[in-house]
Amino acid sequence: MDLLNIKDISVTYGKNPRPTVEHFSLSVHEGEIVSIVGESGSGKTTVIRAVLGLLPGGGTVSEGDILFEDQSLLNRSQAQWRDLRGTEVSMIFQDSGAMINPIRKIGAQYVEYIRTHEKMSKRDAFDRGVEMLERMRLPDGKNIMNSYPFQLSGGMRQRVGIAMAMTFSPKLLLADEPTSALDVTTQAQIVRQIMELRDQFQTSVIIVTHNIGVAAYMADQLVVMQYGKVVDQGTRDLVMNHPTNDYTKNLLADVPEMGGKRYVS
Repeated sequence: MDLLNIKDISVTYGKNPRPTVEHFSLSVHEGEIVSIVGESGSGKTTVIRAVLGLLPGGGTVSEGDILFEDQSLLNRSQAQWRDLRGTEVSMIFQDSGAMINPIRKIGAQYVEYIRTHEKMSKRDAFDRGVEMLERMRLPDGKNIMNSYPFQLSGGMRQRVGIAMAMTFSPKLLLADEPTSALDVTTQAQIVRQIMELRDQFQTSVIIVTHNIGVAAYMADQLVVMQYGKVVDQGTRDLVMNHPTNDYTKNLLADVPEMGGKRYVS
């Protein structure tokens, strides 16, 4: 059984009859990493927001279905979404720092997040937060918990976001451009960390990115989108070595070479 099965969905916004995403299908297995790559406006972020029921501005899945563990995610109640989000399905945003309240300490927010999903004392929740931060290779988790967001670097804030997303060992992690706001060295560290999470927890990952180098490095399965439609899809090796669409071929051609080696595999 697939963990997630997106079945021929289209997504529309408001009264615009033209779908933002058209006839998108994807099956995700346990422990699999899927990269969805495309330029801004291609519809890749819309896909993962549809999975988490977080389409903005009146967006709706107008056709198709989304199944998580063989159960439809469409038409769920707010209470059902609360039970699912952050526990079985979590999300990492492009800049996790922007999602953190700048005038509250990390620890206060982390403790509140944990206690929203699980009954435990503030002390136990604080300790759980420290443990998760240190698993994300943040030194001195207690100090991080007692810090304000502005006291942390962009990379550290992103690791806080990943730690929070992984607190309850979700079965599915959705990552929306999680490295684009970071420098190249920190990008590489975050990419490796997400891959290690897959290995440690057998968490399935869908990462959306405009960087086909990052996408190809991480992915078991690669999806290329343009103008709201899938233009190439398959295993990483299939899409990388036998692209069928000119857009994919152009993306691959733009990956730089260093010393004769192309950094996409």
